[in-house]
Formats: sequence, structure tokens, C-alpha cells
Amino acid sequence: MTLVITSPAYAAEADIPARYTCDGEDLSPPLAFAGLPAGTASLVLIVEDPDAPDPAAPQRTWVHWIVYNIPPTTRAFAENAARRGLPPGARIGRNDWGRSGYGGPCPPIGRHRYVHRLLALDTLLTDLDSPTRTELEQAVAAHVLEAATLTARYARGG
Repeated sequence: MTLVITSPAYAAEADIPARYTCDGEDLSPPLAFAGLPAGTASLVLIVEDPDAPDPAAPQRTWVHWIVYNIPPTTRAFAENAARRGLPPGARIGRNDWGRSGYGGPCPPIGRHRYVHRLLALDTLLTDLDSPTRTELEQAVAAHVLEAATLTARYARGG
């Protein structure tokens, strides 16, 4: 089986409901994980916007949420897991607002893509504290067994 990430709240390439954005309750979305490869020691989740600040002229990828050292027994995050509690052992990285935790879609202009990347690793990550995406990607580079993505979209005001 192949590694898969899905959400019961929205389908791939569909619109993200406002409740998971800055225009709503800014809740972290429910997510489900399946198909972990043999030897998976931990999972990493990165939610990012590759269309920032304007999808017509993207200049950077904006990081909304980083969770690492997710136990391989984890098959889902409930809605609002970022505030209600992640699985024991899971650690949180720094998003591009400079804080730990989830920050929902809040595009300044246009309809943006939001890519949810799930990585299956052959190790637990140590000595990272609250890493940025760059620090995390350097730490996982030699440890990714498999990766999966879920892409959804959001535009403010519609």
C-alpha cells in the first residue's frame, strides 16, 4: 500500500471550508493517514502555501503548520488537534508567522493552493526543538521512506 493523506473535511483539489481559515475559527483540519511503509519510525506533517503572496506571481512558500515525531501508530488528527492535543511524542515546529502551532489559510489575494505533506521517516528526530521548515527538511533528508500530499484550495471572500 502507498502512503496516503486525506481529510474528511475536504477532498483533494477542493476548497477548504472557512472554519479552518483565518476567516473562520482557524481550526486545524481533521486529517487521516494510511499506507505507512514498513520501518516507519515517525511521521512529519507540513502544511504550506506555495502561492504566497499572489498566485499570479508567487514569491515564496508560506508554512502554516509543522508537526514532527508523530508516532507511526497515529492514523488521524481530529479537528482542532493543534489546540486540543496532538498524539504523545509529537512535536511542533515554527510556522512562517514565527510561532508554533497551526495558522490557517489567510491569502492576501487570489485562490491559493495548500499542500499538506506527510513524510514517513525511518527515525525519530532529536535536538530540533521548534524547527523551521528548512531546519526540518535538512534533518529528514536522509530518512524519508515515502511521502504523500493532499492539495486543497482557498480564496478569501469566496
